[in-house]
Amino acid sequence: MEVICLHEPAFYALIEQVIDRLKETHGEQKEQWVSDEQAMTLLNIKSKTTLQKLRDEGKIRFSQPQKKIILYDRHSIDAYLDKNAHNTF
Repeated sequence: MEVICLHEPAFYALIEQVIDRLKETHGEQKEQWVSDEQAMTLLNIKSKTTLQKLRDEGKIRFSQPQKKIILYDRHSIDAYLDKNAHNTF
């Protein structure tokens, strides 16, 4: 059996290369900001009024780059779903 020793900076550089390679081959980057239709799909809701209520109550994060364009933060949607998830018995 061979043992390979690496200095700490070289080890972390190798880890970063492996992570980058895995992202290229296996995963597509999820966009941080999603449209209202995508947010409704993620939340499994059908009403824009319900989406507005979640936004108005501060339960999900949003950005309004233009007057009629509202984008929703995917991470806050995931956090909202996790917060409201029930554990199995």
